[in-house]
Amino acid sequence: MNLNKQKSNALQKRAFKSMPLGVNSNFRFWGEGITPYVDRGKGAYLWDVDGNRYIDYRMAFGPIILGHSYDEVDAKVHEEIDKGVLFAMTSELELEVAEMIVSMCPGVEMTRLACSGTEATMHAIRVARAYTGREKIIKFEGMYHGFHDHTLFSTYAPVEVYGNRNNPVPIPATSGIPRVMHDLIITTPFNDFELLEKKLKFLGHQVAAIISEPCMGNCAAIPPAPGFLEFIREKCNEYGIVFILDEVKTGFRIANGGAQEFYNLRPDLATFAKALGNGYPVAALGGKREIMSIIGQGVAQGGTYTNNKPGVAAAYATLKLLQSQPILETIRQRGKRLMDGFEKIFREAGIPASVHGYPAMFSFAVGKEKVTEQRDWADTEQDYYLKLVEAAMERGVMPDHDPREPWFLCYSHTDELIDETLNVMADVVKKVNR
Repeated sequence: MNLNKQKSNALQKRAFKSMPLGVNSNFRFWGEGITPYVDRGKGAYLWDVDGNRYIDYRMAFGPIILGHSYDEVDAKVHEEIDKGVLFAMTSELELEVAEMIVSMCPGVEMTRLACSGTEATMHAIRVARAYTGREKIIKFEGMYHGFHDHTLFSTYAPVEVYGNRNNPVPIPATSGIPRVMHDLIITTPFNDFELLEKKLKFLGHQVAAIISEPCMGNCAAIPPAPGFLEFIREKCNEYGIVFILDEVKTGFRIANGGAQEFYNLRPDLATFAKALGNGYPVAALGGKREIMSIIGQGVAQGGTYTNNKPGVAAAYATLKLLQSQPILETIRQRGKRLMDGFEKIFREAGIPASVHGYPAMFSFAVGKEKVTEQRDWADTEQDYYLKLVEAAMERGVMPDHDPREPWFLCYSHTDELIDETLNVMADVVKKVNR
């Protein structure tokens, strides 16, 4: 990339001395000499430390649903933290947030707060195991459910190591996962009805939970095949399995009630984070009263910071805004125009491409007109994708550097910014060699 990165590069060299890779999450490391360091954000814009301004489509990996430094949310946080930021007891504000989550999400009858999506999915898996008395978990290749050892398998590895699709091999995404965990995880390709049915016929009565995102949130936002989520629901009923819908990315983003509302789906448990607090640290798990009620009845769930006032206050303000204003409908309209524009750009350039996902979080894959799961997506032109987004960044449009990560929109992406983005993408598709 040709942007001025002098200050970012200096910070990276300094950070290498005190932080692994110079960052606080592996996903913030793009490589030596190209990793940006941020200065500030406002609305749909962010500025790096070198003063480069971008239209931000990373949105902090999805939490920013309203806009960076959103005034109404920040005002509520400031109001509440003046009263104290953390207590070893429960506040009415927490109750009000819980009541809003229950009222907005059709499959949630009771809820508990947490601090991150990783915490929420970890707790949900424990609850599912306790409820069923079973230990095995089914997850889909290419899906990410947090950094705990229970599901960090077959997520980022090259698909060549996954084995034959009829008999997949669960591949740990990192060193350090105990071998015993391998025996507790079953992996299978997303959107494959037949293979999931086969797995369940052999192992269904050993399975505590099937955990799934509504779409492949960490594999280019590939959507579910028609009826696939409903098929999971049906099979969980048949085998007495807990259906955990991981809405960390889709919750309060694709609809006020998340994918549960969007697909008229009723999971047993659901997890939320990201858009719940417009960037502040807050998450939740919730679900059927019968299942959630075992928490505290021999089942542990907790955390010192689960009721941190900044996160709870931000969730309160964010949910109030979502309920009172046409925020997600506005994002949907603008995102749809962006997706349609991308399709037209690729079509007119004669480039086969699949633009898929939801208007509030979508992506595109080049070289194929349809992708349905990670093995399929892995056969697309990812190097060309990266050339396109690097060229877009040089022109002030910032999607993620990782082609697996979706483009995220927020309420602050105006129609004018959508127009600017389409002009940039039309330009880069013309000028970047495939």
